[in-house]
Amino acid sequence: MHRLITPVLFAFMMMFPLLAHAADIDRFVGVYSGETEIVVDGTPVSRDMSVAIAPTKEGFVLGWTSTTYRPDGRVKVADYEIEFVPSERDHIFQAAMKTNLFGKATPLDPLKGEPFVWARFEDDTFTVFSLFINEAGDYEIQEFNRTLVDGGMDLLFRRVLNGEPQREIKTFLKREE
Repeated sequence: MHRLITPVLFAFMMMFPLLAHAADIDRFVGVYSGETEIVVDGTPVSRDMSVAIAPTKEGFVLGWTSTTYRPDGRVKVADYEIEFVPSERDHIFQAAMKTNLFGKATPLDPLKGEPFVWARFEDDTFTVFSLFINEAGDYEIQEFNRTLVDGGMDLLFRRVLNGEPQREIKTFLKREE
């Protein structure tokens, strides 16, 4: 009997970090949508926003869409999707946006002009950070805070350029059934 318990216990201990990461994601899984109004160059602009979060074998995938309706009738749609996998640190996930020579999903390189993206879970808030470094060495950080509330999530987006706030957007996204 002892010979059977040891391998089973070992297998459970190996899976425990994955189970802990799954607990972070599970409460956020779903589709959310909403709308907001932002001011661009002094003009109010309507924007529809949606977020989809789904588990994967190793982590989760996050997709989001932003549809902007300009006063002149133009419509701009931006779609994004990023897969995340657990990092070696609790509650922090790294973006799996490219594959290395060994077939392992890895983050992009901000020194090559690519965004470096990571996510964290803290209580009821799921945050995604994106770091960009431009040709001159200036940096931009985008921060998407998604906080669970009754009926959906509050979204707070911030964009900071070289430490100076550039834009902030707040809206409620309703959980779709």
